[in-house]
Amino acid sequence: MKIAPHSKFVLIGDSITDAGRDPSGEATPWGAPGHGHGYVSLIEAWLGATRPQDRIRIINRGVGGNTVRDLKARWQTDVLDLRPDWLSVMIGVNDVWRQFDTPLRPEGHVLIEEYTATLDELLTRTRPLVKGLILATPFVFDTHRDEPMRKKIDTYGLAVRELAKKHDAIFVDIQAAVDALLVHTPATALAWDRIHPNQTGHMAFARAFLKAIDAL
Repeated sequence: MKIAPHSKFVLIGDSITDAGRDPSGEATPWGAPGHGHGYVSLIEAWLGATRPQDRIRIINRGVGGNTVRDLKARWQTDVLDLRPDWLSVMIGVNDVWRQFDTPLRPEGHVLIEEYTATLDELLTRTRPLVKGLILATPFVFDTHRDEPMRKKIDTYGLAVRELAKKHDAIFVDIQAAVDALLVHTPATALAWDRIHPNQTGHMAFARAFLKAIDAL
């Protein structure tokens, strides 16, 4: 596996990463959902069950509603101060979504130029400080590639792919994982609002991450 034993692994993002996590973002001995109910919890459970000797410490730093602007505002406390060995960043859904669900509030829209420049700035600051970096695409549960939101999501995903190349990061194509599910299952059966997945969706996300780090 690419992540070495005794590593600290921070995953930052929006509500998909958050998934109802404990404020600590870490496992709790009393059974509370420290890592939330989403893909971060599933990654932690898999690594804990299959590689308990590795003692990898996972910290969830997802916050619902966040855009890359919000990540920038909390980057010092939620990334740099934690001194992670590995960092995963999955952001962009809200950057795009706000352009469609609140079109008359442009102050909340993060256009592609700002998105790319801000993420690039954060990664430039951080890459020399971590052993490994993972970048995951935003996504939408929609197979119609010409649908406006899906089309824009794909543009942001392409930016993530290019930034992964630039910063020597592992690239995780979450949209591709979504598309594979949609071949067999209707979107509304996986994500009622096309964004927030059920456990099947989160399992597909976790599987994509685990394959990317050679944990499967």
